[in-house]
Amino acid sequence: MKHSPRVQLRGRQRGVVLIFTLIVLLILTIGAVALTKSMNISMFSAGNLAFRQDLVNQGEEAIATVMSEFTANGVLVSATNTDSNQTSNNYSATMLPTNPQGVPNVLLNDGLWTSPPYNFTSADDLTGATPDVTMRYVIDRLCAATGASVSTGCVQATAAPTGQDSRDPHGLAPPTATVYRISVRVTGPRNTQVFLQSTFTKPN
Repeated sequence: MKHSPRVQLRGRQRGVVLIFTLIVLLILTIGAVALTKSMNISMFSAGNLAFRQDLVNQGEEAIATVMSEFTANGVLVSATNTDSNQTSNNYSATMLPTNPQGVPNVLLNDGLWTSPPYNFTSADDLTGATPDVTMRYVIDRLCAATGASVSTGCVQATAAPTGQDSRDPHGLAPPTATVYRISVRVTGPRNTQVFLQSTFTKPN
């Protein structure tokens, strides 16, 4: 009769330990699930960053390819061609309207691409390293109107005359060069898009 209370106390202690163990086990399980989700999110974010960087690299290669049109053998090397629109080469002799971030609207809305006044063609779209990556580009001269580049209507860069002191008031006028802009839209899998832009000068 005297030993019964001790047996009941031990039974109660075992029950409390079991409940406490189950609670700890539940907390550990929740922590493990949260840690797994966090690792998956981190890996997904790292993969997205790497994927985006790859698209940027391909876009930079596209800019280099497009700029070859202004070299000795390119279509846009002569002022005769750059003074007027060349829709077959995705070239506009006037500055294109853009969104607040400076991206031409024609790259943001495919419906504008083949419509007046642009009338560009998708035949010049470039293919990336894989078939699921495409690059669309447009070149615009930063001028208000077509025709010869003029300082009053075009964005131009100036430089000091070669071989002469720029402080000489009787020196030669500094040479000017009109500014051109290349904008590229890179589209990858899952309709991921990256926009790149580069400006350069070309003597008038």
